[in-house]
Amino acid sequence: MSAPSPSPELSAWLRALPAQRGTAPALDTSELPDAPELLFEEWIRAAVDAGVAEAHAATLATVDDRGVPDARTLILKGVDGRGWAFASTRESRKGAQLAAHAAAALNFWWQPVVRAVRVRGRVEEAPREESTADLAARSAAAQEAVGSDEWVLWRVVPERIEFWQGARDRHHTRIVYTRSSGAWSHAVAQD
Repeated sequence: MSAPSPSPELSAWLRALPAQRGTAPALDTSELPDAPELLFEEWIRAAVDAGVAEAHAATLATVDDRGVPDARTLILKGVDGRGWAFASTRESRKGAQLAAHAAAALNFWWQPVVRAVRVRGRVEEAPREESTADLAARSAAAQEAVGSDEWVLWRVVPERIEFWQGARDRHHTRIVYTRSSGAWSHAVAQD
């Protein structure tokens, strides 16, 4: 017995859905900051100002012990020169996956402004005092049944960050920052 399949019209219906319906802000690629964290701050603030709900929500992708990708949505805790922070319990699925493979990707999608940000790199555990402080900053209800040694603040230490801005004519803009020997460089492409 074969598994039930969606209707044959589903593919055509999906392809007919409108895309690129947001309004992209003006983008001057001639004056980009040297540090991608500064451009991210500018973009996330613009997303919030444009009414993007939960602009700090991101999809975190990891791999399991068989190398199979896994993804979930979480809240970004901070961004600085040390990395892009998120937190969870050590015993969570993401915690186990990060213990086995300390690398991940984050993806932000802000539809109203037709922008996305992709962050890839190794993952490092923050010092214990930072994880403890992050747990203490959560609501009392969110702290219940979570031991302080179980809560971990991690940082994706990026090697590559891509800022993507869509365009109705499909000439999308990609700003790609790459790190080499501790220094950032960037390139702009349209495709």
